[in-house]
Amino acid sequence: MYYQIAKEKFNNLYANYKSQDIYVLGIESSCDETSIAVVKNGREVLSNVIASQIDIHARFGGVVPEVASRNHLMCINNVLEESLKKANVTLDKINAIAVTYGAGLMGALMVGVNFAKSLAYALNIPLIKVNHIKGHISANYLACPELKPPFISLVVSGGHTAIVKVEDYVTNTLIGSTIDDAVGEAYDKVSKVLGLGYPGGPIVDKTAKLGQNNIVFVKKDILKNSFNFSYSGLKTAVINYLHNLKQHNIQPNVADVCASFQAEAVKALVDKSIKACKKFKLKTLAVAGGVAANSYLRQELINAGKLNEIDVKFPPLILCTDNAAMIACEGYNNLISGCGLSDLSLTATPNLNLKYEIKKLF
Repeated sequence: MYYQIAKEKFNNLYANYKSQDIYVLGIESSCDETSIAVVKNGREVLSNVIASQIDIHARFGGVVPEVASRNHLMCINNVLEESLKKANVTLDKINAIAVTYGAGLMGALMVGVNFAKSLAYALNIPLIKVNHIKGHISANYLACPELKPPFISLVVSGGHTAIVKVEDYVTNTLIGSTIDDAVGEAYDKVSKVLGLGYPGGPIVDKTAKLGQNNIVFVKKDILKNSFNFSYSGLKTAVINYLHNLKQHNIQPNVADVCASFQAEAVKALVDKSIKACKKFKLKTLAVAGGVAANSYLRQELINAGKLNEIDVKFPPLILCTDNAAMIACEGYNNLISGCGLSDLSLTATPNLNLKYEIKKLF
């Protein structure tokens, strides 16, 4: 009975979205942020409440799945109440629920998915499933309401590194991706071996500003002629470099290591993103994911964009990391494209990635 009612409401919203306001409540709990947002008409963020667990997991040097799940359970209802209050709306104003069902940690995802299903069932409104990775791309629509497909997107986070051709609001083509570690994962591992702490991205970025790019870690890029990435080799080269210094009782210049590592890591991202824009004759590059907050990456892409007459767009910092506003936006994009409606059998898919939902070009 619920699904039939939800389907009718979904179809009505799809048919009339141009003539009525649509309020989507987004829920994000894929890793260590519990976030709930209310977004109007897919572009106007009325609230975006984020309860971060970074301080909790920092003592462990990384995210502990069981701890993350328990903390999601403890705070998700309070996050909902705060989000509705900030948006100045009540639940009866919400037209649809959008929720991350993958990729992420199984337990953490299940908290958000089950909470979303309960809300959708109680309110008799559509439940829209959202791919977390595609949600990151949609953060750019919130930052730049005038942005429209097609464009190239560089997705950079702790779990994903990819170049995507965004054909329309729901259809994408995967151009290239990492064959091993994601760039954010490499930042975390380098930070850990240097004893700088977690999360590694912001710490390495900050430390690199105090150093010089004067160390070559990887002499040859075996993927130079493709759109794919590899960060396992770079990470290993940094570890071997530090191990060699230790064997000779030499203290590393941590700032120089960070600056040199970051320069190599970012160069591949910049070169291949610009190359993709040129190949497909697209003049817009939208960057997405937590690593999009990296100051060095931003500056290098802006410089390369100006040199090649490519408009490079970034979400504000709050929309780079995991948040529910991007999930609500992606849910809205699915709705106005007539897809994404789910029933109450929806479950978490921790290994979900872009390949599951979009075609591969190469």
